[in-house]
Order: sequence, then C-alpha cells, then structure tokens
Amino acid sequence: MFDNNVSGLGPLDDDTLPAVWAFCSSPEYNRAVREVDHALKVTNATLVKVPFDLEHWKKVAQKQYPHGLPRPYSDDPTQWLFHGHPCGSVMWDEDAKRLTRGPLRSDSTVLQVAVARLLGYRWPAEHDLRIKTDLSAESRAWVERSAELASFADSDGIICIPPVGGERSAQDRLRELLATAYGQEWSVATERALLASTHDKGRVPSSIDDWLRDGFFEQHCRLFHNRPFVWHVWDGRRDGFHALVNYHRLAGPDGDGRRTLESLAYRYLGDWIERQRGEQQEGRAGADARLAAAQDLQRQLERIAEGEPPLDIFVRWRPLHGQPLGWEPHIDDGVRLNIRPFMRAELTGGRKGAGILRHKPPNVKWGKDPGKERERDKETNDIRPCHEFPWFWSCPGGGTEQQRTDFQGGPKFDGARWNDLHYTRAAKKAARTEAARAATTDATTNA
Repeated sequence: MFDNNVSGLGPLDDDTLPAVWAFCSSPEYNRAVREVDHALKVTNATLVKVPFDLEHWKKVAQKQYPHGLPRPYSDDPTQWLFHGHPCGSVMWDEDAKRLTRGPLRSDSTVLQVAVARLLGYRWPAEHDLRIKTDLSAESRAWVERSAELASFADSDGIICIPPVGGERSAQDRLRELLATAYGQEWSVATERALLASTHDKGRVPSSIDDWLRDGFFEQHCRLFHNRPFVWHVWDGRRDGFHALVNYHRLAGPDGDGRRTLESLAYRYLGDWIERQRGEQQEGRAGADARLAAAQDLQRQLERIAEGEPPLDIFVRWRPLHGQPLGWEPHIDDGVRLNIRPFMRAELTGGRKGAGILRHKPPNVKWGKDPGKERERDKETNDIRPCHEFPWFWSCPGGGTEQQRTDFQGGPKFDGARWNDLHYTRAAKKAARTEAARAATTDATTNA
C-alpha cells in the first residue's frame, strides 16, 4: 500500500468508513481530485485535499449499504483474498444490498485453479487464520468447501499428463476433482463449457488432455503474470513425456527441492523410459523417437541438478559462497531467477527459449535491473567486498557469456544490478572453502 504508484487512504474514525468508501468509490471522487490536480499521476497529498461532505455521504452509504460494508471477498485466483474453490463464487446482491453465494463459475480460471489444487497448492485464506477471519462469511464458506478437495492433492507435487509411475492420467484425476467440486451440476456439458472458456486464437481443445498438453502452461503464465508456480516439463514431443510440477515443492527447503527434481527425473521419467524400451522391443511405431526424446530430457534434468553453467542459479544479493551449488533453490529468491536453468536447457524439439518447459514464459529476463546497490548493505551496514560480491565491481554484465562466467571482480564498485551471470561449481566451492576458513580464523581470534 506504500508503493509510489498507490496510496493508502484510511479514516481517522472507523465509524466514518462507510461514508468515506461510498465517496471514494464514486465517480464524484475522481472528478474532485482532478479539479485539484490535472496531472496524469497525482501526489498522495492531493487525494485528501478534496472537499468532503460527511453528512451527505453518510446518507449515501446508509442507502447503498444498509447492512454495513461487505467483508472482503474475491473470486479472482490472482488475489490473496481468493477462497480457493475452483468454481465457487461470491457476489453482491443489489436488491438485498448484501453479499450472497453466487452461481458456480465456468470461466477460464476454473481449470487453472483445479490444476493448482491437484498439485497441492492452497491459497492464503486456506492456511492463514488471520486472512480467513477477515473474509466475508460467504467466502469463508467456500474456504470450508475447498477443504473437501484436499484429498485430491498429489503427495509429491508431480502429476504426469500420461499415466506414469502407477498413477492415473492427469485428465482422469482433474475430471474427478471437478466432479466433486461441482457436485450435482457436473456434466459432460459443463466439461465442454470449461474447455470452451479456455479457447485460444479460436481453437477449442477437444479434451482435457488436449488442453493440458497444449494450452495449460501458456495460459497459466498469462494468468499469473509470467511467474508460474506450476511448471509444465516435457521432452519436446506431443506424444511424449509431460509432467506438471508444483514449483513450491521443486524449490522446497532442506533438500526437498532436489529430491523432487530427482523424483521427476528417475521415478516418473525413468518409468516412462522403461516403458518406451519395452515398446521399442515390441516394434511399436514411434517408440524409438519417444525413447530418445525421454533420454534427452533426463540428461537435461541431470545437468540442472549438477548446476554447471549455463544451467546454474545465480542470485545477485547472495555472496559468492552463498550461491546455490547445483539445484539448491531458495523459494524467496523468486521464480524469475530459479526458472533460468529450466529455460536455458537445450531440448531437441522444444520451443525456442523455453528450454524443457512447454512454453516460454513471456517477459522473463535476466538482464540488468534498474537502480544501483550500495557498497554497504542497507540492513547490516556491512561492506560488500569484491571477493564476496564481484558482480558489483565493474562487471561486464552485458558482455559475452564467457565474460559473464566466473567473473571475479574489477577495480571499482559500481553496484550495477546484473542478473545473467554464471559461476561454476569449482568457483562456488572455492568461495565456500575460503568463507569457512575465514570464519574459523575469526572464531579463533575472538576466542
């Protein structure tokens, strides 16, 4: 609420909140502000320089909200207020002047929410009691209904689109979840309506499986602002290996992320490879190509686990000795940095720039971020020495990949925020060894 493009406005007296809300949500407030300031972006102070007739807007609020202002609610899955139910809705009843339970939704977000739930994702209102308490009673009811779908969540955050590893296909599992969510309103017609809502460029998927293979990930990236939390990994063949992976599990703490990656590479993909070997021996058409593609994908996953450039993770705010060694992502570092190895992998038959992902998330770039870093850390006031943060010292971040690999620092601190750098395992290990030696020396000296 304190971003310089947004202003938070709160009344000094809570009793005036309905009146303030009625005024600020009306077109009259916009006109009043523009009478004071005609600039495209007005200053924070301008927003409270407008005249305000409290008694008038109290009457307006009483008429609009005779039962009081509604508690927070949202059917938008990109918002933290979302209740988490795939098809549930809350709406404002203008006649009754209160919130009410709306009809079951069939818009394009329903399938997206259902897939996320299948992968084990939950929205904040489902696990944060403070948020749930603030929601409207209607939203809280949908949160409770969402809990009924918990049993459909996959235990390891990996669901293969074809049936693999003794598990059913993603299509069958998703259809079962939707049938439970819709209850008696679930039908073949409902499924067709959901597929029709996802149509892209005039093409309506022929089945849920069709949509999962071709449309899901691109639409997922678009809906969640190019920061996907369900990753679609494939081997470059439409009839090949496809898996949906919960990114939060893939970037889990205490080695859980690496274990998830290894499970994807060896349990699920390994089972698919053995199946293709069997079909190859039986002389099945296309088995040779599917086997080669799957083995190629497995090699790429192994390279990501190893973490040698260009499939390493680089986080500019971590010192060199704190850089991930192989697949050791920190979820708080964000999707943009952690997804780089998956997009930089080389896959025969894949999309250009997408790596081993089904589609390339738009606007995911690792160039230079705006602004400059300070030579001293803002929180700790510790200096950022060249041997720990070499990329802040005259880094050729816009140079060749060779120049951007294992850069050890230049003569001058410039604080440039470069992100597309690479460091080998050897360089990271050396930095860790040196940091450990320095820590031991310091401990001995202090003792």
